Amino acid sequence: MTSTIPTVPLRILVQTDRTLRRLLTVTLVDTLGRGAFFTLTTLYLTLIVGLEPVTVGIGLTIAGAVGVASSLVFGHLSDRFSARRMLVILHVVQGAALIGYLFVRDLPTLVIVASLVLLAQQGGGSVRSAVVGRAFRGEDRVRIRATMRTVTNVGIGVGTAVAAIPLALGTPFAFHLTMSIAGSLFLLSAVLVAGLDPQRVDLRRQAPDADTAAPASVAVRSPYRDPRFLWLTALMGVFGIQFGVFEIGVPLWVVAHTIAADVVVSPLLLVNTVVVVLLQVRMSRGTGTFAGAGRAMTRAGWLMVGACLLWAAAGWIGGEGLGPATAVVVVLFAAAVVHSLAEISSSAAGWSLSFDLAPQERMGSYQGVYGTGYAVGAMIAPAVVTLTAIDLGTAGWAILAAVFAVAAAGVVLIARRADAAEVR
Repeated sequence: MTSTIPTVPLRILVQTDRTLRRLLTVTLVDTLGRGAFFTLTTLYLTLIVGLEPVTVGIGLTIAGAVGVASSLVFGHLSDRFSARRMLVILHVVQGAALIGYLFVRDLPTLVIVASLVLLAQQGGGSVRSAVVGRAFRGEDRVRIRATMRTVTNVGIGVGTAVAAIPLALGTPFAFHLTMSIAGSLFLLSAVLVAGLDPQRVDLRRQAPDADTAAPASVAVRSPYRDPRFLWLTALMGVFGIQFGVFEIGVPLWVVAHTIAADVVVSPLLLVNTVVVVLLQVRMSRGTGTFAGAGRAMTRAGWLMVGACLLWAAAGWIGGEGLGPATAVVVVLFAAAVVHSLAEISSSAAGWSLSFDLAPQERMGSYQGVYGTGYAVGAMIAPAVVTLTAIDLGTAGWAILAAVFAVAAAGVVLIARRADAAEVR
């Protein structure tokens, strides 16, 4: 059920809510470490450790599968055990595993260490979503997720900038020191997480009686027996392939299929970060109801279709000289902005629906299932993007546009039916 609880300005909420301040602080510390570490990972493993790129790819792929499974497992566990304690443990595991990269020498050790990192990262994501779903209500949950997303982009951006120092120095010691500091930040976060109020973030169980018989029946509902939520998870997972389009498809498309200089790739990715930081919270307003989420997803679908068309159009521009070069850059930056707006709108709609369609007593299980949809989408995104846009060109972009449009339409239908059911 969506909530009609009056909301207060986000600035005041941050000032007055200790739990929110701590969650945002943990998010910032985590993403500073993550931004620095994952910028260095592949280059460290290939240049410093000396592993072959194919070996790195195999190891990280296996670890990715572990991450998908952990999203489900830890979502369920957060409904049975203290979410706060689980987050503490997962932060310690992730921090220790990140530092453990310094001891990677071959494929087996890479698989073990990377699997621990992604187990803690993906599992922690499900638990954090459950924590937000329990600690806050109504549109506050969406606004807080939007704020956390903004803080995430800021943290990763700063962390990525810090990673430029060891990249410039190129010495093993510079890599080792930076990666050790990044891992230690997660250990610091474990201390901060331990200070969360268990009354807010942990599931409070009550002994059943005659008056609570109906809610108790809802509490045993499983997300696997909730077709509506499973459809939402699948459709949002499909739409989530758009992250892979930006991170993987766009660099390949710009370099191989447009006349733009390769250096344009970096500012295009920066555009995405800046747009999310500036607009995620603002564009998430009004999505805390089923009707609002449906409108946001409608907007996201049309924006994503437009982005695909603009990305394709950049490949149509040919010729030499300043005119064509300027035109292709303008089209690419327009595509980046439109794509980023689609990402913002779809994220807000997904957060709202995933919270409001989940029973409070099974929030962790439902968020674990929902997170798995995105994780699977991320796993298949490289193959989907390369087989469509990169291999087929304009026809491939048209296929992607159709896929995103259908997925968005399906989510809108779910939102409208949920809204109609709530009105009745």
